[in-house]
Amino acid sequence: MVFKRLLNSLGVGGPSVDTVLSSGAVTPGMPLTGQVHVRGGSMDAEITHLTLHFVARVEAEHEEGESQGQVVFHRETIGGGFRLQEGQQFSVPFSVGVPWETPITELYGQPLGIVLGVKTELAVAGAVDTGDLDPLLVRPMPVQEAVLEAFGQAGFGFKSADLELGRIGGTGQQLPFYQEIELIPSPRWSGAMREVELTFLASPAGVEVVLEADKRGGFFTGGGDALLRFTLGHHQIPGYDWNAQVESWIGQLAARRGH
Repeated sequence: MVFKRLLNSLGVGGPSVDTVLSSGAVTPGMPLTGQVHVRGGSMDAEITHLTLHFVARVEAEHEEGESQGQVVFHRETIGGGFRLQEGQQFSVPFSVGVPWETPITELYGQPLGIVLGVKTELAVAGAVDTGDLDPLLVRPMPVQEAVLEAFGQAGFGFKSADLELGRIGGTGQQLPFYQEIELIPSPRWSGAMREVELTFLASPAGVEVVLEADKRGGFFTGGGDALLRFTLGHHQIPGYDWNAQVESWIGQLAARRGH
């Protein structure tokens, strides 16, 4: 029995979990549903908590260059405080809210290169089993999709997307990182900017849109950045002229840099 307890404390023969997320992508601000399948180990165990961790692969800039790491940006405890019998099996259904600022990972079903996941932590007195990492797929909210579609209508193309560790000053940002969606300008605007970086900061009240444009440098002028911020309401979908709105934003970015 002593040897069995020692192995159990090392994670050998201990309890385990397998999380199954409901199929399909979710939307920021909406619930994520699924089930956690719990299996008892080779001896009884006291479960202190069962927690879901939302994680993201994030880039960080520093003096030596760039590096990538994993950041936990949300935790939700869905159970705990029970005794798990040896070999016992059962499932815990869950429905947890997806943070409003959760980055989008796909657009029209096409991946954007953003890596998100859900880890399940089963905390036992004296040991922890973190389970496996389940991919989290996130599609844009209607307002986000409308803005991206309007940029497409203006001739802008998708270049890349990433998650940057840090905060954007002057915004209501809540998470320790933000998403940048890089767009290539249409020929009409290629003389004014190399690219536009688009960031969405969503909340229950609406969406902050942050736009940053790199200006092309000439023989006598260096390049620079133009930064603009706008706020949109979730209700601004039906009948709104998104194409005109985005054209106005692009014009303001170009004007900021004297183009």
